[in-house]
Amino acid sequence: MELNIQQIMEILPHRPPFLLVDKITECEPGVKATGIKCVTMNEPFFTGHFPGQPIMPGVLILEALAQTGALLAVSGMEGDLSDKLFFFTGLDGVKFRRQVVPGDRLELHCDNIRMKLKLCKMDARAYVDGKLAAEAQITAAIGDRPKA
Repeated sequence: MELNIQQIMEILPHRPPFLLVDKITECEPGVKATGIKCVTMNEPFFTGHFPGQPIMPGVLILEALAQTGALLAVSGMEGDLSDKLFFFTGLDGVKFRRQVVPGDRLELHCDNIRMKLKLCKMDARAYVDGKLAAEAQITAAIGDRPKA
């Protein structure tokens, strides 16, 4: 299964500039998902990180992986998910292996380790040109969206 940006926006509550997945190229519900984030100089965080040497903040690479993981987590779920949110509950084994800069295409891989009730744990890796840029184990919970 593939998802374009419109389909992603129907599932995730994030919006630019905090929507960090442009496309899902592969999703095997409950098993694995692969997403794409095209990094451009137009990203607002490059203004201050760092002037003259733009580098994507590592925490935003992790956020892109988490958003891909959220799409994986809900891919096998049925019913209306518009009142649900995906919350980080933990990050383990986080390692940054290379810098991500404008012009890079992040390939975001999430593999489900365990999904029990509304808790999930997944292996997450981000690559640029086939080279590992970041990795982590992400633990998250699916919860109810607060009422406005």
